[in-house]
Amino acid sequence: MATRLYTHPIYLEHLTPPGHPERPDRLRAIQRVLDDEAFAPLDRVEAPEGDPQTVLAVHPRDFVERIKAAVPQDGLVGIDGDTVLSPRSWQAALTAIGAANAAVDDVFGGRADNVFVAARPPGHHAEKTTAMGFCLFNYAAIAARHAQGRHGAERIAIVDWDVHHGNGTQDIFWDDPSVLYCSTHQMPLYPGTGAKNETGAGNIVNAPLAPRTGSETFRDAFSSRVLPALDAFRPDLIIVSAGFDAHHRDPLAEINLVEDDFDWATGQLMEQAGRHSAGRLVSLLEGGYDLQGLAFSVAAHVGRLMKG
Repeated sequence: MATRLYTHPIYLEHLTPPGHPERPDRLRAIQRVLDDEAFAPLDRVEAPEGDPQTVLAVHPRDFVERIKAAVPQDGLVGIDGDTVLSPRSWQAALTAIGAANAAVDDVFGGRADNVFVAARPPGHHAEKTTAMGFCLFNYAAIAARHAQGRHGAERIAIVDWDVHHGNGTQDIFWDDPSVLYCSTHQMPLYPGTGAKNETGAGNIVNAPLAPRTGSETFRDAFSSRVLPALDAFRPDLIIVSAGFDAHHRDPLAEINLVEDDFDWATGQLMEQAGRHSAGRLVSLLEGGYDLQGLAFSVAAHVGRLMKG
């Protein structure tokens, strides 16, 4: 087995206005860096279209229908000041869902050791009934429910190291002790959630980071809060909300991580997956808006996944 990569050209067709940070060039930058011969062993698979029914395990039908109905025939439609729909956005989101669920199937079915999904738009800000923060649907949450429903997984851990707090994932699993949600993120920063005292049913572990801190603070938060929570929870699957906007080059935040921090954090989660989850780990792209910082950080992350 190997590390599997899911992506699809449809993700480039989710369009945003000129100057918008969440743009198709993000995926082009990732594709270029993963075309290097060092990544030749990657098992590259075109992402399948998702089953809309799987979305309903997380988002109510009227919300899903409302998003679908808002997709324009041409041009762009804003859901809010940040979040945009273009004619192919529904297809892109459905294919991102398909990739996340297929990745879960792969690690439970023994077809891959771990999987990285390079999709857009991102997902972790999408709450049960609200699309926001560039996100339409919450793929990590949908994948977690898919693992429970299809594979009988009892405990799912979602670890989110995007620099913005995953308010959507926290909202969805707030009172559900079968899902552990752990997040490192800058605070204060959009969307304003993620304080340490937000603990849900004891299943929410927030580790906010002060602006202008860097590797040492991040690694300490990860080691002192996230990893002990994972050890105590003993998940059947680890899902990573893998945003790379805590990189020091990123324009949307002020956390000063370097590529090696993402390599290190990936290795820590792989150790946890090896201990508790038979190695099962699925990583879903979230943020990361400086193209060089994003590409180099993804290279470090995927390179570490490939080391097994």
